Amino acid sequence: MQQASAIVNKGNGRRQWPQSLQHRFSTGDINLSRIERWGSVVGGTALALYGLKHRSLGGIVVSLLGAGLAYRGVSGHCPLYSALDISTATEDTGAQRGIHVEKTMTILKAPEELYRFWRRFENLPRFMRHVQSVRSLDHERSHWVAKAPLGTTIEWDAEITEDREHEVIAWRSVEGSQLPNDGRVLFRRDPARRGTQVKVMLTYYPPLGKIAAIGAKLFGGEPGQQLEEDLRRFKCLMEAGEIPTVEGQPSGRVAPEAEEPAWRRRKPLQEWKDRDVVEQASMESFPASDAPAWTFRREAN
Repeated sequence: MQQASAIVNKGNGRRQWPQSLQHRFSTGDINLSRIERWGSVVGGTALALYGLKHRSLGGIVVSLLGAGLAYRGVSGHCPLYSALDISTATEDTGAQRGIHVEKTMTILKAPEELYRFWRRFENLPRFMRHVQSVRSLDHERSHWVAKAPLGTTIEWDAEITEDREHEVIAWRSVEGSQLPNDGRVLFRRDPARRGTQVKVMLTYYPPLGKIAAIGAKLFGGEPGQQLEEDLRRFKCLMEAGEIPTVEGQPSGRVAPEAEEPAWRRRKPLQEWKDRDVVEQASMESFPASDAPAWTFRREAN
């Protein structure tokens, strides 16, 4: 059995870690940046010491959380990041921290028609839920307003970098934008002649880096999912002329006038109780022990 502690090599005096830990510390398993690892170690150690000072159940829980956070920093691996397919380790190599997503969808319309609709950027808010408005400043530049968390908005200017009629539209935000981003959409006629393959590629750089991306994914705003939903709405808009919605449709509940009358919904037990009351009242009004009237006439004779 491998031990968790370091093993000292007697030959050269160097410490050798067990293979399981060596694999955990390998670069292929590291998904935290150097700064984030140091922060986890320092913060986790502080939490662990704080919990140990409070000899209570709550203190034990805090100590365990701190130990887990410290191990996260030492190992450089975060299971949550792995599940969300996120890595901040690339920041140490100087790579850009952009978030790139791309989706493709086939739409039963000609490339020329789809290109003309998309080229008018004012149409984009009609099927892109996160885009509030787009206003063309000139033939190459446009002003974008997008929805942000907590009911706020974020704005930037963009310029077209490539424009091939009926084929490609590419754009990028200008320098100094609140949300640096770039996009590219390709229109390719489907090989089976069943419409057009629309491929959208977006890259954006959140103001808070990867932390903003993690928050978006945790709260249902995963960029890939958003782009896929936007493309589906675009498909419906171009093929059917409208986007399906459930707003204003009936809920399916029974209308008050169609409900069963109250007297029909009376419980059987209540009906028997009411019947007993009526029979009791009849017996009191017409007692069965009263003698017939003709018997009194006989006695009188």
